[in-house]
Amino acid sequence: MRWYRVAAMTRKEIIQIRRDVRSLLIVVAMPVILILTFGYAISLDVKHVPVYVFDREGSQPSQDLLKHFQASDYFNLVRAVDNYPALIRSIDDGSCQLAVVIPADFSQKLRDGGPVHVQALVDGSDANSATLALNYSQAVIQAYSAQAQLDWLSLRGQTGAQPPLSVDARTWFNEDLESMAGIVPGVLAIVMSVIGSFLTALTIAREWERGTMEQLISTPVTPIEIMLGKLAPYVVIGMVDTALCAALGVGWFHVPFRGKWSVFFGSSALFLMVVLSLGYFVSVVAKSQLAASQASLIATFLPAFLLSGFLFPIDQMPAVIQVVTRVIPARYFVSIMRSVFLKGSPAVFLMNDLAALAVFALALTLLATRAFKKKLG
Repeated sequence: MRWYRVAAMTRKEIIQIRRDVRSLLIVVAMPVILILTFGYAISLDVKHVPVYVFDREGSQPSQDLLKHFQASDYFNLVRAVDNYPALIRSIDDGSCQLAVVIPADFSQKLRDGGPVHVQALVDGSDANSATLALNYSQAVIQAYSAQAQLDWLSLRGQTGAQPPLSVDARTWFNEDLESMAGIVPGVLAIVMSVIGSFLTALTIAREWERGTMEQLISTPVTPIEIMLGKLAPYVVIGMVDTALCAALGVGWFHVPFRGKWSVFFGSSALFLMVVLSLGYFVSVVAKSQLAASQASLIATFLPAFLLSGFLFPIDQMPAVIQVVTRVIPARYFVSIMRSVFLKGSPAVFLMNDLAALAVFALALTLLATRAFKKKLG
């Protein structure tokens, strides 16, 4: 391999990029648009759930319970109704996601120390929101119940009574349990997959469509030199896009970054080589810019979005799908990004994921160079 040939191919590709300024602007703007869109549009946090209330008693204890809901950021008490059909209609027409019914004998049963049943009706059309709303409401009611039990015991002279068991929970790495902290590092994998494959999916296909492939084939440049020369400019562009996305995640969305930047950029460069090699292979096989761009998006965006663990936990997927995710490079990069951003993990703790990316990079590089044949037809 002659490095002056690689440099010549690189210089040729830079000239092609400079001639197509609009595509270059799209490449620079697209990561910003994607990370802002994903960052604002995707949120697994459920807050300010609209709540309707049917308080059949209207006593001071029942109002105290409702104040616990009002004090929570997860609920927004929209309206109090005075009949059950109105409550049902509010759920049917989507006015509320949670309806709370307080029984008519609420305060009496509290004074007697007996069980009190508060009804919660949840709109289950959105299973995730319904589950979280139900869990939040149960937590509010259980907190009120514990306080009511202590008050009941205090009235009977048992002031020292304490619950037999309590949980002292502490959350590591994402103390506020903000979904944004896990989403933004995952978005980097999506952005790099789309941008990296899109950049290189047009390289060889462009040569075929513009009729310059014959000239390229007639030169003594080898397939590996062509590949390295064509990918070199896009490695620089891809790393700039990666740095831009990381800066937006940390500076704009305030996602904590606890790792080392050397580990971040090193693993990003490795993953970038994977997606660039994949895009180059697609470009070699497709021989059409339109077909290559569509195939590269399908081969990178959908697997990275659905099967990388970005949104859907892999351990909750069917066993067969979990096996399939092992051949998705974005799975390993998402794991690395979350560990670097949130845990501050050193490279030695990431060796399994890094080794998997290295294998993908080597395999795709060999596949792409072997797929490119220096002959017409």
